[in-house]
Amino acid sequence: MSKSNRNRNSSSKPGFGKKVQGQVQNGVFVYTGTITLDQLCKRTGISATETIKSFLMQGKMISLNTPLTDELVAEVCLNNNLDFKKEAGSGVDDFTKAPIFNSETDNEGRPPVVTIMGHVDHGKTTLIDCIRHSNITGGEHGGITQEIGAYQKVVQGKKITFIDTPGHEAFTAMRARGAQMTDIVVLVVAADDGVKPQTVEAIDHAKAAKVPIIVAINKIDKPTADIGRVKQQLSERDVLAEDWGGDVMMFPISAKRNIGIDDLLEGILGLAELMDLKANNSRAAIGSVIEAELDKKEGAKATLLVQNGTLSVGDTLAIGPYFCKVRKMVNEFNKPLKSAGPSTPVSVTGISGVPIAGDRFLAFENEKDAREAAANRAQALIGKGTDDGASLASIAQHAKEGDNTVINLIVKADTQGSAEALKASLQKINVEGAQLNILTCSSGNVSQGDIVLASASHAIVLAFSVSASSAIKELAKSEHVEIREYNIIYKLLEDIEAALRGTLGPVYEEVVYGYAEVRNLFKASKVGQILGCYVTQGRVPSNASCRIYRNKELILKTHLTSLKRFKDDVKEVLQGFDCGMTISDKFDLEIGDLLEFFGMEEVKNG
Repeated sequence: MSKSNRNRNSSSKPGFGKKVQGQVQNGVFVYTGTITLDQLCKRTGISATETIKSFLMQGKMISLNTPLTDELVAEVCLNNNLDFKKEAGSGVDDFTKAPIFNSETDNEGRPPVVTIMGHVDHGKTTLIDCIRHSNITGGEHGGITQEIGAYQKVVQGKKITFIDTPGHEAFTAMRARGAQMTDIVVLVVAADDGVKPQTVEAIDHAKAAKVPIIVAINKIDKPTADIGRVKQQLSERDVLAEDWGGDVMMFPISAKRNIGIDDLLEGILGLAELMDLKANNSRAAIGSVIEAELDKKEGAKATLLVQNGTLSVGDTLAIGPYFCKVRKMVNEFNKPLKSAGPSTPVSVTGISGVPIAGDRFLAFENEKDAREAAANRAQALIGKGTDDGASLASIAQHAKEGDNTVINLIVKADTQGSAEALKASLQKINVEGAQLNILTCSSGNVSQGDIVLASASHAIVLAFSVSASSAIKELAKSEHVEIREYNIIYKLLEDIEAALRGTLGPVYEEVVYGYAEVRNLFKASKVGQILGCYVTQGRVPSNASCRIYRNKELILKTHLTSLKRFKDDVKEVLQGFDCGMTISDKFDLEIGDLLEFFGMEEVKNG
């Protein structure tokens, strides 16, 4: 097909991004999506130099390539006697927000996309291998090694697409980036081992994604296999088998001996038929990145899942912040393809950079639009850092303004009994026009998996009488996840109800200011023990609370009553300086004790 014919054909496909609008019309600057200062000034004739100067005088550091918020666009326009208007995005501006499916135009059936999850050593890999090998019928592929982390199986003339993922956290991390790729989760549970922690986490993540579950009860050939026990344990997690009065299909299998695999695959097809999965082969290709790497020979390459439309050789794509001209694409057996329809995994090369799993891709009418869309996405990522997550304060503000209020919660407690009691108490909260969803409720400290799930689900983590490490708190901060720590149950319940009603007061969180080491001790008849300390990290405010550690064990929680430099009272002492201090408790400290200083500070929303 000639280039001109291909462009003419592709332009008739729905779903292509249009050219960015950003121009002055009758004294009004009309724009869409994210725009940089440079783009704004060029399209309006406003002086970039004077604008940057004006922002500097306000203490705002803005460069030509800074993506502007809508408020900053308004400020620049109004300061230059221009009105402004933002129109709905075109797809070029932020194509990652373009809907993948459209119930009005999607009228052709598509294969289901399936992810296999489960606890380590329960047979997930063996099941994948079993399905994979049975896909090579009649020696058609001659035992060629599969090249990409996704594959298709044909059952009774119908295709099923499988995605390999390292586990539930990768599954949810993709979802956190907007990649809802999976239609069905197959949960593998070993019949001889039963439900384990990773099984529970996989259930929680699948439910949070609102993806139906099919259970494969594996290793039924083992002498200690107990299918009934597995069903009982799953029922305790609200995963109830059909023969127990529930709606979850469960298949006894042995992946090692290839027993029950055909029944499992037919079950997947049956559920897919009930789900009535539809797509539109005629629209432009849209989908997500499954995996990507920098190949020494081929450069940047990615495995893409075409979720809707048809991807053809010659198409131009924006893949996250990168551009790609599809000159060649192959299937899982490295076989070249000219086109790929919905639910088809393919590998493409020639990308301008290495995207990440979960990045969205979209085909465009021409190379110019695809490059512009990728560039705009890159600028949006540079400017990312606003609060994308949920917080009780933001939820309370929405409730106060009369918006429908939804809180997604992840509950962690010191014991399973406490966790269940909290869950029962939370479920009793009833506020009209508000909804409370408990995604998962378990015992133990806040984990990385909790943060990943919270990020993907815009959930708040409630930590009752448990802690989160500094590394977990840093991860939560980077993922815009709020962790709220409590040790009094009624206070936790009061805050949640207040947020749902829009009456939540100021929110406070613990902030660690710094650390000091005791290096000298003095006795004074009036004040007791005086501590001669050296500030090893951060700062010491005079009004700080203090935790004292000896040999890494917490021995006392107290607060400062005085802080001095030489003979003078001071408000704070910085890292690298000596100081003298007293504490409120009559407690004899020792040289070498470590002091951690902290306080509660109000969390500013936004």
